[in-house]
Amino acid sequence: FLCFRRYLLISLTSCLFWNTFGFSAAVDSKPNILLFLADDLGIGDIGCYGNNSIRTPNIDRLAREGVKLTQHIAAASLCTPSRAAFLTGRYPIRSGMASSNRYRALQWNAGSGGLPANETTFARLLQQQGYTTGLIGKWHQGVNCESFNDHCHHPLNHGFDYFYGMPLTLRNNCQKNRPPDLDATLQAKLWLYSQIITLAVLTLTAGKLTGLISIRWKTIACVTLVGSLFFISWYSSYGFVQYWNCILMRNHDVTEQPMRLERTAFLTLKEAISFIKRNRQGPFLLFVSFLHVHTPLFTTAKFLGKSCHGLYGDNVEEMDWMVGKILDLLDEEGLKNHTFTYFASDHGGHLEAQNGSAQLGGWNGIYKGGKGMGGWEGGIRVPGIFRWPGVLPAGTVIDEPTSLMDIYPTVVHLAGGILPHDRVIDGQNLLPLLQGRAQKSDHEFLFHYCGSYLHAVRWHQKDSGAIWKAHFVTPVFHPPGARACYGKKNCPCFGEGVTHHDPPLLFDLSRDPSEAKPLSADTEPLFDTVIRTIGRATEEHRRTLTPVPEQLSVYNVVWKPWLQPCCGTFPFCWCDKEGDS
Repeated sequence: FLCFRRYLLISLTSCLFWNTFGFSAAVDSKPNILLFLADDLGIGDIGCYGNNSIRTPNIDRLAREGVKLTQHIAAASLCTPSRAAFLTGRYPIRSGMASSNRYRALQWNAGSGGLPANETTFARLLQQQGYTTGLIGKWHQGVNCESFNDHCHHPLNHGFDYFYGMPLTLRNNCQKNRPPDLDATLQAKLWLYSQIITLAVLTLTAGKLTGLISIRWKTIACVTLVGSLFFISWYSSYGFVQYWNCILMRNHDVTEQPMRLERTAFLTLKEAISFIKRNRQGPFLLFVSFLHVHTPLFTTAKFLGKSCHGLYGDNVEEMDWMVGKILDLLDEEGLKNHTFTYFASDHGGHLEAQNGSAQLGGWNGIYKGGKGMGGWEGGIRVPGIFRWPGVLPAGTVIDEPTSLMDIYPTVVHLAGGILPHDRVIDGQNLLPLLQGRAQKSDHEFLFHYCGSYLHAVRWHQKDSGAIWKAHFVTPVFHPPGARACYGKKNCPCFGEGVTHHDPPLLFDLSRDPSEAKPLSADTEPLFDTVIRTIGRATEEHRRTLTPVPEQLSVYNVVWKPWLQPCCGTFPFCWCDKEGDS
């Protein structure tokens, strides 16, 4: 009996010790941090979120072995601002990465806009805590400010020790025989104006030669010169997009210009694996920022025609395979239990991405809208999956509002760092929620911007469980009755393409997640109370904003030849260092 009592006492003491100190010990040991971020992936494209026709066994494995979030929200519905918020834990409008014009994402490697140097990324804070930090894949936060090699916006200037990937983003221009999608409407107008000028010169010349038009040769020469300069001024940029934008870099060096898409997935995977092997002793932060599943959906031959959803499904399945290879490496290296792993998408699927009747964008499940729509759920509700064996309970599903901005304070906490005190951090530490030590999200209000325009606000009424969402502005879908802005690349944020609502459209997402039935004062007794509460929260939020330079202004976005990354002597920029090696 005494032996049994002693055994029981020891057991209880051990359990108490683990419950009290076990998690702290795990955190103090500084886990490796592996972040996967897909590009344009819809929440309905993954098996663990309900898709039974696209095969994603490796992403599904993460969900089975970890925690799945069902209300994970991007801070913006386009790449550049969403990723800026992800990296800084702040709404894009705070860093100047929200646009008031139609250019809502960076367009050129040779633009001068980008993530400001005074913004502190989670990579910088983890670097200060002894982490080796790497970014493999897409950046899309700018490169240079004033010269082609100042690298003021470059990943290495924002806390990453190593970068391999694409400083901008994929476009149709990167693949031959695809219609260009960079300013396609503007390019068509420029071509038209150039043709008109050419026709005018030919007409004047013919009239002069036949004597039908009395005009001096000097005048014709001047018109020809002006027309030539006009053509050169725009064709020198738009005519060579593949060379200017579709490049790969290793740290500060351009390695492929233009990039060869047929091997980009292999090179990306090889670099991610190599980084983990080099830094297996840890601690490391690896941010794998996929080029998948952004158009033009270039997919290697191994996966072409393998899915039930055409080229888009093939591309998703290739990305899932890449995820699996990296997860397998963690197993082989014995790092699985010591690695905090996360998977998400930067925003919702691109509904307007089509090629004839073929859909080239993602599926956003039951949620209305998609990429580019600042308020509707389909543009901002994304997958969110966490795994850390032994620390996070496996097979858990959490239906609480969370944000991509929450990754910032979460990983900084895991690394033992301290959040900056000189700025507003909008993200919340997710660890208590993920572990089950907290039952409610710390977010009470989330603000949904389209560029710099506030389109909607979400109120998490914790005492009732309601998730109220008020839309102040919504895009006008085209054609009428559609659920997107077909015929345009994305829905607009302002102007004639939007509708302003007064009073706002109100939904309770806990009862109507598809946002199908707007509430009114006649159908919802709390309508006026909810609208007033959201209005007060909006005013308080706006008081926390301070004016900052707009990084996506027209001047900052346009192509500037003196800022062009080039692996030769500008304008002779082409190389294939990957092929040479």
